[in-house]
Amino acid sequence: METHEYKTGEITILWKPKLCIHAGVCVKSLPKVYNPKERPWIKPENATTEELKEQLMKCPSGALSYKTNS
Repeated sequence: METHEYKTGEITILWKPKLCIHAGVCVKSLPKVYNPKERPWIKPENATTEELKEQLMKCPSGALSYKTNS
């Protein structure tokens, strides 16, 4: 399945567009990170790693997830 990666020093956000149900939880939770009108639409540098992890666990479809960078 197609997966897009958006990296910071500590975390990589994984986005699987085919799983996305466009519930908008990400945009409502962290609008400085997620802006569908911009490219790239995910800017993980605009939040802390903990803020990102907390939001990513709330994605209802599982389209957004993360891995830690080692």
